Amino acid sequence: MQAPFQRARRPDQKDQRREAILGTAAELARQSGVAWVSLGDIATAVGLAKSNVLRYFGTREEIYLRLTMQEGSDWAAAASAALRGAEGATAAAAALADAYVDRPLYCDLTTHVETMLEHNVTVAVLREYKLWAIGTYMQVGRLVAGACPPMAPTDGAAMVMAASAFVTKLFPLTRPPQALRELYEREPEIGAVFPPFRPTLTRMVAATAAGLTGAA
Repeated sequence: MQAPFQRARRPDQKDQRREAILGTAAELARQSGVAWVSLGDIATAVGLAKSNVLRYFGTREEIYLRLTMQEGSDWAAAASAALRGAEGATAAAAALADAYVDRPLYCDLTTHVETMLEHNVTVAVLREYKLWAIGTYMQVGRLVAGACPPMAPTDGAAMVMAASAFVTKLFPLTRPPQALRELYEREPEIGAVFPPFRPTLTRMVAATAAGLTGAA
């Protein structure tokens, strides 16, 4: 029998409940994909009514936008660690691409930020997200520039933004819907046209790095 709902009253209890909601939303997204998880799904899985989830996050989109910042900070830490030992455009591109490929949830979230997650949230939440994104691009971009002289730090940040754009296009190809999977099984020559994620992402980011370095 499910225990009755108890409102979190202390700050630490509220923080724990927020983290529980974020963790549940992350797990559901890993199972089904960000686009297919509703607020009701999250509420049911975490054991709360939708109205109680909304005490902590204004909308479903806010939940996933905040999860984007959480997962993105982890991505930035991994990419930064790899970039500190990288030399040249190819190594820098591999550092960015590998950090993405190793984090499919962040790839999925990245795919939906502009088209879904920046909608139906408050100006205050959008401001927080945009400042986080700018800071993250600049933080990682400075390390990219350091690995790719004479690239400028602003171009390093542009390379990070380009990597994100490539992920947005390439990652959905790794998760085709059922109808496409059936098509590829019937006609594998069609599926073969779409390139594998990791090497393609690395190659595209490296080409961008080479262009930015040459233009510096």
